[in-house]
Amino acid sequence: MSKTSIVIIIYIIGLIIGALFLDIWSANTSVFKGLLGLGWTALLLIGLFFAEKHEKN
Repeated sequence: MSKTSIVIIIYIIGLIIGALFLDIWSANTSVFKGLLGLGWTALLLIGLFFAEKHEKN
């Protein structure tokens, strides 16, 4: 399994945890929940960048 696939699987698991336990996609959202989702997506992009960089070498 490639590192890119592992990063994406971890991201999806994080989204599911966020949806079920942190209630990120509820009608009563806050700035904190929005920033939490944005930060998690930023971590995905950083992880994908480093995974692709590592696979090229």
